[in-house]
Amino acid sequence: MNLVGALGRDPPDSESLPEWLAPLPTALEDVAFRFVWVIVAINLAGTAFGFWYYRFQFRTLPTEMWLFIPDSPGATLLIAAALAAWAVGRSSDTLSALAFFGNIKLGLWTPYVLAAFYPQFLANSGPAMYAFLFVSHLGMVVQAFVLHRITDFPLKAVGVATAWYTIDLLMDYFVPVTGDVTHTSLPYADATPWFTTTVLQVAAAGAVVLTVVPLYWALATRVATLRR
Repeated sequence: MNLVGALGRDPPDSESLPEWLAPLPTALEDVAFRFVWVIVAINLAGTAFGFWYYRFQFRTLPTEMWLFIPDSPGATLLIAAALAAWAVGRSSDTLSALAFFGNIKLGLWTPYVLAAFYPQFLANSGPAMYAFLFVSHLGMVVQAFVLHRITDFPLKAVGVATAWYTIDLLMDYFVPVTGDVTHTSLPYADATPWFTTTVLQVAAAGAVVLTVVPLYWALATRVATLRR
C-alpha cells in the first residue's frame, strides 16, 4: 500500500470559489486529504488534551451540563469525525457543517479572550502554554477551510449547526438549565469590571459575533456553489 493509501485518499475535486471563501492554496488542501488520517489523529489528540484541560469544570458543574462544557475539544472531535467519515466514503454534510461552525467559532474565540485578558492568562498558564493555546486554536480555523471540498453546506446541515451553537451559546453565557453558565473558565471572575462592561460580557460579545461569522461563511459558500 502506498503512503497516500495508508494515510488518506486522493483529494476530492476542487471547487472554484472566491478566495475569501476558500483562502487556502489548493495544494495545501490536497495535502490535508492525502494525509487525512494524520489530521484526524492530531485532532483526536487535541480533543483528549482539551478534555483534560476542562477537568476542573467537569467537577464543579452538574453532570447534565457536561455536554456544553468542552467547547474547543468538541469542535476538534467534530472535525475528526467529519474527515474520518469522508475517508471511509461516508461523508456527512451535518458533521461537516458542525465542524466548520465549531472550528471557526472556537478557533477565533479562544485567541480573542487570550488577547483580551492576556495579563492574567499569561500569569496563570506561562508563556509556553499561552502560545500553544493561541497558535493551536488558530490552526483550528485553518483546517475548517478544507471542509468546503467535502460539503456544499446544504440548508438542513447549516440549520442543525446553527441550532446547536445557538443552544451552546445560551448555556455558556445566558440561561443555563441548571447550575451555573458553562463557558470556558476565564482568569477573572465573571462580574469583574472590564473597561465599560464586565469580563463575562466581553467574552459573551465575542461568542455571539463568532456564532454569526461561520453562519455567514457557510451560507455564502452555499450560494457561491449554487451559482457555479
